[in-house]
Amino acid sequence: MGDEEQKDKPAASPSDRIPGGHKPLLRCIVKLGGAAITCKNELESINEEILESVCVQLREAMSKSANSSSGNVVSMDWSKRLGKPLVSAPEEFRNCRSLDLDSNFIVVHGAGSFGHFQASSSGVHKGGLNLPLVKAGFVATRISVTSLNLEIVRALAREGIPSVGMSPFACGWSTHGRNVASADVSHVISALHSGFVPVLHGDAVVDDLQDCTILSGDVIIRHLSQLLMPNYVVFLTDVLGVYDRPPTDPHAILLRKIAVDEDENWMIVKPKLQHEKMGVEITVAAHDTTGGMKTKISEAATIAKLGINVYITKAGTPHSLRALRGEVDDAPDDWLGTVICSSKNSIFQNTGGQV
Repeated sequence: MGDEEQKDKPAASPSDRIPGGHKPLLRCIVKLGGAAITCKNELESINEEILESVCVQLREAMSKSANSSSGNVVSMDWSKRLGKPLVSAPEEFRNCRSLDLDSNFIVVHGAGSFGHFQASSSGVHKGGLNLPLVKAGFVATRISVTSLNLEIVRALAREGIPSVGMSPFACGWSTHGRNVASADVSHVISALHSGFVPVLHGDAVVDDLQDCTILSGDVIIRHLSQLLMPNYVVFLTDVLGVYDRPPTDPHAILLRKIAVDEDENWMIVKPKLQHEKMGVEITVAAHDTTGGMKTKISEAATIAKLGINVYITKAGTPHSLRALRGEVDDAPDDWLGTVICSSKNSIFQNTGGQV
């Protein structure tokens, strides 16, 4: 099924695939942007400080009690790390009856400095598995992105979050002409039903027409949102949100709230812009095989059209914690980020230009 067909397909009922028919309430899908959690210009380098901060904030957002300080967290990573001794099962878990977490979250992460360089240098995103370079690049790309996935799962586990890594390729996701053709989410639903937090990632996948391509994390989030209808979606990036031009421009304006209509036309609700036809300029890194911010904006618009609010903000900041908690529907003045919502859910006047 092509991408446009997938966008118009009615959302499936997750309860149909869950043993016993019980439907877990999916609170949030979180995208960890590759540019935020990795040092994107340093090959296969994780931004440890940001990743740790994001994991702490995710635990705080999931916590059912106010007492959720790092000092009370017991790690779930009991494996041996390089240069560290083997960790045995902590006694704290032996008599523990509950983790006291609302774990109905899904995490999807980008690749950043993992995978993109391997994919772009071999042309995996363009297809052609009959070529030795492409086939080797496919393997190299998957080694890179799955190694990042493991490190993110471990970082979440060290914060006491019961996370499990899920690779789209291994779970049967595939494309047709670079559009989602098959996406078996039964593994994701089963994990949620069992109280785990699924952690997916952008991946190299098989394509019916061009043999192979790259499936971006943003497309995965849009597809999961259509099928599972979360309460809200959060994109954590390396910038504060969507701007009217590249954020490096000193005249760039942060677009605080945007409404999307049925035709995916954007109306800038906040702030009021002086130029009625002001649009959004987008730049994409040369090595980025998934479209960068352009893809993110397009997928966010499709999600918002479903009636699901999308929050875009900078990872590892007080603003990202509030977004993960779902506290910023109206884009309050003391919060920095972008809220993208359906025009049906937003009462607004024509205060800005169509994007």
